[in-house]
Amino acid sequence: MHWSRIGEAGFVGGMKFMFALYRLCGRWPFRVALYPVLTWYVLTRAVARRASRDYLKRLYLHSHGTTPAPTLLNVLRHFAAFAEALVDKVLAWSDPDRLGDVTVTGREAVLQLLDAGRGGVFVVSHIGNFELCRAIARHRRRGIKLNIFVHTRHAARFNRVLRDLAPDSQLDLIQVTDFSPATAVMLSEKVERGEFIVIAGDRVPVSERGPVLQVDFLGASAPLPFGPYLLANMLRCPLISLIARREGEQSHINIRVLSDGVRLPRADRMGAATVLAQAYAEQMAHACLAAPFQWFNFFDFWGAAPRGEQR
Repeated sequence: MHWSRIGEAGFVGGMKFMFALYRLCGRWPFRVALYPVLTWYVLTRAVARRASRDYLKRLYLHSHGTTPAPTLLNVLRHFAAFAEALVDKVLAWSDPDRLGDVTVTGREAVLQLLDAGRGGVFVVSHIGNFELCRAIARHRRRGIKLNIFVHTRHAARFNRVLRDLAPDSQLDLIQVTDFSPATAVMLSEKVERGEFIVIAGDRVPVSERGPVLQVDFLGASAPLPFGPYLLANMLRCPLISLIARREGEQSHINIRVLSDGVRLPRADRMGAATVLAQAYAEQMAHACLAAPFQWFNFFDFWGAAPRGEQR
């Protein structure tokens, strides 16, 4: 089943209530209220449950047994981490000081772009919360303006919750199904103004018609989208990976410039993009080893690519 057909409404519907509970009572009462809901969700959502167990098993084998085993209890812990990440996602926009310390590796590359008035493309993954990137420029007068690609009505609905709770977040959502010339012009203008485009690097296109890139991820061939690399090539701008994860009361952001300016040769665009995608897959694997419960793709990730369109 393609990831876009799996509804997020089970978590999104009660987000404002759970966020209010967290703000009033703190994280531990939030967890007490959360686990009965999570138990019901894990028991009734077979696709998500199997996907979690499959991921944990692959990671367990890849790490030679040093990461959590693929047990039902650890599947529950995986979903609990996702639920807490949703709260952290809202906090990142509405009350970032409550997230605690945020350490950033590779901040200088983004600050140099901001100082030069240039933008770029952030390729992010469903690990932790990329919204923590607000911390990159926390001590600068001008923050980061983000334009986030969303693919489904569920994602758009959840992101509207973020905007309701954080109207000053400098967040702009771009609903993307078909990429038109008008969209390309709009994005080019945004990058020229020093804004950043945010696009997921770990989910293949909703349409299931676009090309995908096959990379090695956790010891097996996995599909990654061609879109981030094609977009950066079209905009002739830097492509920057950003992975943010949480460890206890601290958050960590790892930034790496994949390319100062993507140039995909016409003779082998897919091959050149695959090199960049493989570098990104290796960063995701490293982050999964460091934070095994914080990779949130609850679908058949390794089988997500449409047949006949793989590379």
